[in-house]
Amino acid sequence: MIELGLDTFGDVVFGSDGRHVTQAQALRNVVAEGVLADSLGIDAFGVGEHHRPDFAVSAPEVVLAAIASKTGRIRLGSAVTVLSSDDPIRVFQRFSTLNALSNGRAEVILGRGSFTESFPLFGYDLSQYNELFEQKLARFASLLEQKPVVYPPVESGSLRTWVGVGGSPESVVRAAKYGLPLTLAIIGGSARRFLPFVDLYTRKLKEFGKASQPIGVHSPGHVAESDEKAKEELWPHYLAMMNRIGRERGWPPRGRDDFEREAGPDGALYVGAPETVAAKIVRTVTDLGLSRFDLKYSNGTLPHESLMKSIELFGGTVIPLVRAALADAPQTRDGAEVS
Repeated sequence: MIELGLDTFGDVVFGSDGRHVTQAQALRNVVAEGVLADSLGIDAFGVGEHHRPDFAVSAPEVVLAAIASKTGRIRLGSAVTVLSSDDPIRVFQRFSTLNALSNGRAEVILGRGSFTESFPLFGYDLSQYNELFEQKLARFASLLEQKPVVYPPVESGSLRTWVGVGGSPESVVRAAKYGLPLTLAIIGGSARRFLPFVDLYTRKLKEFGKASQPIGVHSPGHVAESDEKAKEELWPHYLAMMNRIGRERGWPPRGRDDFEREAGPDGALYVGAPETVAAKIVRTVTDLGLSRFDLKYSNGTLPHESLMKSIELFGGTVIPLVRAALADAPQTRDGAEVS
């Protein structure tokens, strides 16, 4: 059964007055969004870690604990936790604590982070970006096997742990080496271009003697009553966010043509009416043989009210459409049935 979830970075959105809300209000919004997702039967809710003015969540576990206190069934996780600039024992303890408080609903996605503000903030050398993650992931993997036991221990089973990957084959191999589930962050271009990563991961799991593991995808999107409305609501906020980040990273400016390309059948934006978004998710799930798809429903300054409506449509309409389509047609990849 495919798992369908939502992710957010706690974007500092526009309020009703057209001005940015405070980071504190953005955090309260995230809690309300997580509670709504639980009420709609959505499988998972993830919050990302950042340390910058446009994203409010710097302590995912605290936000998730607040959501846990008001929900009863939804999985609660990070999207992602920047392990490279953190202490693996403390990360494990925080999520095992969340797991206890939520009666076993916690999960963590570990990654190197596409934003690097945490490195100077916590006194780490950015030149050790790769080495730090390798060392700390090895340490975290040993904790999953209770070597050593740290407190609180996970009450039952093991802490569900994924490795988040953007565009690095080395990270795919690393996830396979430790036998951990893989989450692919697809934020641009066709999902099918990640097929080599899926094949590499599957092959390396076998080479390392590890059991098969689930593969998930995290991609941005927005749902509204019609394709036109969804695009018109999203595009100015998405464009402003991408160009702001692009200026930091030296990307060329983006325009409406770029947006429309990503919103099209071969792009990474899942934007439109429920039927449009559901069909695109089904294609991605079947193309890559996924066990999980998470929609990053928050995008720049798109207001909280629009996000709540998007969540309602995702949980109430998109998810049933996806499940029905997948039930009618077995998941396949390159013509072969995927179990």
